[in-house]
Amino acid sequence: IIGIPLGIYQAIRQYSFFDQLGTIGAFMAFSTPIFIIGVGLQIVLALYLEKWTGVKVFFVTGMNDPAFASMSFFEKVVDTLQHLILPAVSIALISLAGYARFQRASMLEVLHSDYLRTAKAKGLPRRTVIVKHALRNALIAPFTVIMLQINWLLSGVIVVEFFFAYKGFGALILEASLNNDIALLEACAMVAVCVAVTTQTLADIGYTFLNPRIRFS
Repeated sequence: IIGIPLGIYQAIRQYSFFDQLGTIGAFMAFSTPIFIIGVGLQIVLALYLEKWTGVKVFFVTGMNDPAFASMSFFEKVVDTLQHLILPAVSIALISLAGYARFQRASMLEVLHSDYLRTAKAKGLPRRTVIVKHALRNALIAPFTVIMLQINWLLSGVIVVEFFFAYKGFGALILEASLNNDIALLEACAMVAVCVAVTTQTLADIGYTFLNPRIRFS
């Protein structure tokens, strides 16, 4: 939602101050270990924010409050979000940086292509050139990365889930490994493989919608 539009805007405003700032931020986020990002978010958004405001906005660890079962529906939603936001943001910052860089590089390659120069020479509006002609072709590479990222989000966030004590699929794999539960590990691996095959199949089908020149027989 954020990374793709950010990469598009950076490509359109190549070498501008915003582009340079976005590049520096993306490299910093992409090169920072995820547990360092988690510690920073815990300190700033959980501990300091609570100290400054006097209100507990985010929780450092855990998935739900111990009294979750007795809460109302609205309280359950708020409690779930308070526990979910920090681990989600930790993952999202790295993903955002990667998507922005891929989209920027792909968009720049398309913007300098011959058919885009022809469209501009014919006098088409800049918005039409970018949205209708450039964006669809420029989305192919980021779309591939997004579909690959789905499998990583399922089984590749063990560090985040362990660090925030969040019970997810990654924590389940870690627990099975520590307990030598081979059957559970095999089941988790099978689920991860099925998700990987499904997402790559959907990616191949999606290419035909992004680029009309791509057809499968």
